[in-house]
Amino acid sequence: MSEARVKTEIAVAALIRRCAVEAVPAMVVRRGEGGAGALAVRINRLDGTGSILTQARDGEGRLGWLNVTGPAPVADADCEAYLAKAIARDPDIWIVEIEDRKGRSFLTEPLF
Repeated sequence: MSEARVKTEIAVAALIRRCAVEAVPAMVVRRGEGGAGALAVRINRLDGTGSILTQARDGEGRLGWLNVTGPAPVADADCEAYLAKAIARDPDIWIVEIEDRKGRSFLTEPLF
């Protein structure tokens, strides 16, 4: 059985607050559907590289995250290309960008 869903706009606000507590800039760069839009998190390492994490559920329905750009940071252009395709597939997607040289996501759910 899967856990109850939190509205995307609430999850986004919580993520941005966690970043603010650590003095790490985070911002909504694309606002999607407030109740149930998908969420992508772009980690900008401020050196021309970054990564993209997207929400996913495991086989038992637990919420987690996938690093869709792979284990190592990729060029900013690759991040932008992925996000452009994601927007084309799902115009209700939310995108949050976190600017952190250490590459931290501040997400509380596990990385699959």
